[in-house]
Amino acid sequence: MNRKLADIFFKHLFRIVALFSVLALGAILLFVFSQGMMPFFTSTHSGIRLVAQRIDDITVNGVNYRNHDTFIDIPNNDSVLVSTNSIFIDFPSWETVQISDDHFNDVLIENTLEIKIDNNEKDPEKKVSFLYNGDVTITYPEAYVFTISWPGNIAALQQRIHVILPEPPYNIFGFIGGLDWRPSRDKVYGIFPMIVGTLIASFGAILLGVPIALLCALFMAEFLKPKTASILRAGVELLAGIPSVVYGFFGLMVIVPFVRSAFNIPSGNTLLSAIIVLALMILPTVITIAETSLRAVPQSVREASLALGASKMQTAWRVVLPHANSGVIAGVILGISRAVGETMAVILVAGNSPHLTINPLESVRTLTATIAMEMGYASGRHSEMLFSIGVTLFSIILILNSFILWFRRKMEN
Repeated sequence: MNRKLADIFFKHLFRIVALFSVLALGAILLFVFSQGMMPFFTSTHSGIRLVAQRIDDITVNGVNYRNHDTFIDIPNNDSVLVSTNSIFIDFPSWETVQISDDHFNDVLIENTLEIKIDNNEKDPEKKVSFLYNGDVTITYPEAYVFTISWPGNIAALQQRIHVILPEPPYNIFGFIGGLDWRPSRDKVYGIFPMIVGTLIASFGAILLGVPIALLCALFMAEFLKPKTASILRAGVELLAGIPSVVYGFFGLMVIVPFVRSAFNIPSGNTLLSAIIVLALMILPTVITIAETSLRAVPQSVREASLALGASKMQTAWRVVLPHANSGVIAGVILGISRAVGETMAVILVAGNSPHLTINPLESVRTLTATIAMEMGYASGRHSEMLFSIGVTLFSIILILNSFILWFRRKMEN
């Protein structure tokens, strides 16, 4: 009776744990995908935003704000904005006026500013025009942002109003196929050079690392004595547990100077350095999984091949390796996933230049490096675009793994 109750308890416990695991994974994927797709379907905010700097009393479209230290939101359905396509701003300020050679008086001046919005204009720099009184300076520090400054006795006392226009939904084709990544000033988000850099670095690492890994695994499983193989296996498993930043530091101190001196180039932080480091990083993973799969092949398969007159090399290469192809391909999939998703080591050795190149002696930037380098200070549309890069990275890994699995099924058939 106790055993039956225990079986029922653990059966329901496993179901609950599995359900919560699936729900948690689904919630994470839903959050990432919703954040990543948001920039292509929604604007950054519903209307125009104003930020008053060193202005304690300001009136916007007839509404007075005192000591307002956050955004002043003006939605698109604001009655004044809809009727006139204008925003009217008034605020008082004291200005020192010279009356005579020795006398100065503080005079209260009413500053007025009218912002006209042209909704038919696509260029954000031409979308807004200003009418104002007095001495005013208007700057355009970044796309979709205007700064209007009233002079003070010193620059630190200038009164400013920042006008922030909503950024429209971004073109998804411009995002995937764009060649420029300038999120700070121009709000341009093109990741095609980073996609190319990620794919070339990953495939280069696979082409360099996987053949070496398979040969090492085959040698350990088929040609080494069991005791020697166990010692090497422990060393390889130890290498698989080394943090990626250690590989990156090794690449920065050894591989980068070697590439610089070998090819006589100004900097060794190049695509070639990233390929070599990634190849070294995937070796332990592929070797461990492939060697385990090769050792799992029944001994009778080897004996049958040897009995037919095949050599030990022919048996290992043409019989044992094809028999273990399922585990070998699983190791290759994990190696590809690690190469595509690697961050810290690539940041240290690749140079992180976001321009399109296929030259192995030039610097590149990968998708993961962009997320890691910019997520700490990104906000607004910039932060959403980094989530979009994460969705793109997930899609790339999914497509690559699906292709490899399809290829494995084709080979098995």
